Amino acid sequence: MENPTEKIIIYQVLPRLFGNDNNCCVPGGTLQENGCGKMADFTGKALTEIKKLGITHIWYTGIIEHATQTDYRRYNISPDHPAIVKGKAGSPYAIKDYYDVDPDLAKDVPGRMKEFENLVQRTHRNGLKVIIDFIPNHVARQYHSDCQPDGTSQLGANDDPHQAFSPYNNFYYIPQTELHGQFDMQAGAPEPYLECPCKATGNNRFDAYPTINDWYETIKLNYGVDYANGGSCHFYPVPDTWFKMLDIMLFWARKGIDGLRCDMAEMVPVEFWEWAIPQVKAKYPKLLFIAEVYNPHEYHNYLNRGHFDYLYDKVGLYDTLKAVTCDNASATRISQSWQSLGGKERQMLNFLENHDEQRIASSFFAGNPMKAIPALIVSATMNTNPMMIYFGQEYGEQGMDSEGYSGRDGRTTIFDYWSVESIRHWRNGGKFDGKMLTDDQRHLYSIYQRILTLCNSERAIAEGRSFDLTYANLNGWRYNEHRQYAFLRHYDKELLLIVVNFDSMDVDVAINLPTHAFDYLQLPQIDSCQATDLLTGQVETLSLLPYKATEVKVGAWSGKILKIKLY
Repeated sequence: MENPTEKIIIYQVLPRLFGNDNNCCVPGGTLQENGCGKMADFTGKALTEIKKLGITHIWYTGIIEHATQTDYRRYNISPDHPAIVKGKAGSPYAIKDYYDVDPDLAKDVPGRMKEFENLVQRTHRNGLKVIIDFIPNHVARQYHSDCQPDGTSQLGANDDPHQAFSPYNNFYYIPQTELHGQFDMQAGAPEPYLECPCKATGNNRFDAYPTINDWYETIKLNYGVDYANGGSCHFYPVPDTWFKMLDIMLFWARKGIDGLRCDMAEMVPVEFWEWAIPQVKAKYPKLLFIAEVYNPHEYHNYLNRGHFDYLYDKVGLYDTLKAVTCDNASATRISQSWQSLGGKERQMLNFLENHDEQRIASSFFAGNPMKAIPALIVSATMNTNPMMIYFGQEYGEQGMDSEGYSGRDGRTTIFDYWSVESIRHWRNGGKFDGKMLTDDQRHLYSIYQRILTLCNSERAIAEGRSFDLTYANLNGWRYNEHRQYAFLRHYDKELLLIVVNFDSMDVDVAINLPTHAFDYLQLPQIDSCQATDLLTGQVETLSLLPYKATEVKVGAWSGKILKIKLY
């Protein structure tokens, strides 16, 4: 039975990497050399173990068929020119067929859609919900659907390529001009890649000269915005692209998925979402829409007008917590971050890792996964909004391999056939017994599991009110507002005092609880009460008074979630 007050905890995972047990992958290796994980690797046991972490939703990244250097012609899948594929495996964000499942992920390639449908059913049977990507802004340069449903037409099939822009076209063109990419246009193939007329590149590059730093492997979809002429909008009559994209979303909704994570949603006009999402929700009212949006000035637009359920909180909380963790910013910035959202904080998706960002344990971020425990506590518990973790984060995956196309950059590759060491050790050949994990990895996992499971076992976190204590503790006695952060969560007769310490030393802090907190949360004043640290089970005695500081000891790079029963 669905819990309407469930706090969403998402586990993002690349199936391509999750089930690959190869411990000696070759940088830049082929599918045959390095292997590839399959949808079937998400067994009942695997999903049960993922759920134990406190997870409610699993985001299977890279499900829809994308461009690749692997040859699947024997299955009637047209090949891609290697010059316009990033890495041997290819980017999951260069979609080649919106109506198909990536063949890399299937044990039986002709039965790949059935395998996906089974994966959805298996995930549901194990108590988890399914999110997949929807990539609406761009497609692979050689996009061609082999599985186009009857009654629908190919993207670009009815375009007039002699017009740079037409509201009736699906793509943007540079008429009578070949693509002159500023990268290797042959890439070992017998002939160079040829595209004439050239199409605009996915990152809004409207010329024929994309560079290696552009999204050169993709082409931009036309939603009726004439970017070359001041961005004039041509939305009436409804552009053909809108109908095609709506049909694609409904196609995947019919597969029983529970959510769509919409890639670079802000590069698609909000008017499209305003038109499309209500039509999808009319048929699938519980389908979640999560938008990757980075411009805070557009948050209101995409939430209220665009009808998205949640937006990425990347440029706000993620960037702030990363800076505080690395001692490059004051913890007071956390308060500024949520306050800048103007009440939208419950509609933001929090995270500390995803496929675009550097791993916490990498030398590009914290270098030590324990340093981010305070950030994890804040990110997961400060409000009722969703939290996401990235597979391997719970074991301190470093992301420091040089996988091939993806160099040693602190990220786990999305372009290469590869294997993730921490996940491989946890899986242990499908046993999921953790016997190959180190003591440090097991310890880190136990912390993640405790924090994430509390998100739904504690009503104060899942649906309670929040009260930030920063303003009452500026220049405080025995409280460093730059390295400590404290807040309250309250629900019914339970109060949580959450305190974190971003410092490398243990601290004794004295926290001021302002009169306004007692009034706002309707708290009783208590001279002495018992508080249980939900992270350790230890009990301590606290005071809850507006005129006397509450004293708490907090370890280095750590925190406490102190539960007080009020009546």
